[in-house]
Amino acid sequence: MDYIINGFITGIKLLITGDQETYSAIFVTLKASSFSILLSLAIGIPAGFLIGYKDFPGKKQIRAITDTLLALPTVVVGLLVYAFISRKGPLGEFGLLFTIPGIVIAQIILVLPIVISLTATGIEGLDSRLKDTLKTLGAKGRQIAVTSIAEAKYAVFAAAVTAYGRAISEVGVSMMIGGNIKWDTRTITTTITLETGKGEFSMGIALGLVLLIIAFTVNWSLIFLKRRA
Repeated sequence: MDYIINGFITGIKLLITGDQETYSAIFVTLKASSFSILLSLAIGIPAGFLIGYKDFPGKKQIRAITDTLLALPTVVVGLLVYAFISRKGPLGEFGLLFTIPGIVIAQIILVLPIVISLTATGIEGLDSRLKDTLKTLGAKGRQIAVTSIAEAKYAVFAAAVTAYGRAISEVGVSMMIGGNIKWDTRTITTTITLETGKGEFSMGIALGLVLLIIAFTVNWSLIFLKRRA
């Protein structure tokens, strides 16, 4: 038990003293996950609205595919993205492998189904009279979309929270696409994996605490908004 207690004490010291290696992993994680979530929301919310609001041929099939992709393994995403952006891949000329943009692309593929599926579910759960009311009031296109998404805001925010939680906690994508390069693409999760494998628990514990704080902060923000409403 002593090494666990000492690990916690040393880990907290690393955070308080501003250890550069520890904070480098934190900043890389926040940078990559924030970009991936913003782009995923920009794509996923409109797509989720269309799937949840419109009736069109093939809707059930698209919804089934999207729901299936919710359980997409991170290592499979990493493998596919690696194949495309490696030197021999079709996107190899862009030099995305072992870079933060490469991690962002892989995380978007990983979390986009979450945003689309949960947003579509929120839109489908709206009162059926809302659509008729909006049309009666003369609302069109963009106005209907904005109003509907606003009515389903908690479902949309829950989608964002769930997607962000998966983005910051995954290991496979960051390890395979980022390469776990120190000071460059090493994230919180890959650092924890590396340091624990080396028997260095202090940095792993420090970053684990940060990961928990981020997760709790994001989830409590959702609870806070619901209470305010």
